[in-house]
Amino acid sequence: MKLDRYNQQILRELKSDGRIANIQLAEKVGLSPSACLRRVQELEQSGVIQSYRAVLNNQRLGIGFVAYVTVGLKTHTKDAQQAFEQAISGSTEVLECHNVTGAFEYLLRVETQDLVSYKTFHTDVLGDLPQVATISTHVVMDSPKDERQ
Repeated sequence: MKLDRYNQQILRELKSDGRIANIQLAEKVGLSPSACLRRVQELEQSGVIQSYRAVLNNQRLGIGFVAYVTVGLKTHTKDAQQAFEQAISGSTEVLECHNVTGAFEYLLRVETQDLVSYKTFHTDVLGDLPQVATISTHVVMDSPKDERQ
């Protein structure tokens, strides 16, 4: 799929507001509504646009604690990785799980109600997994730039 200037502008606008009406989107990018809709559909069908999501307000949902957690595994085997990934996939507190290079194997984004809830997750979920050797928590104090919001 060719990402010309129109497609790039469409993607920027949709990233900012995924619910924008096609007529408004067409006006912003300088296309007719039918040409704009055709391009959006092509971007969806080609997989460039994977999905649309709602951005939730954590404070209104009672989520007051966000941390990035690094996890090191005891062994560096495929079986250990698969077991860890399967165990962590069922955890509602983990919103992102990335297998990374470096001093540890995984970087998690964890969101809980508060520090007490995080401690429970840390102890009862991460600390209970037999694959886990090390856990290091980096508490988010502020997010001056977060393009997921």
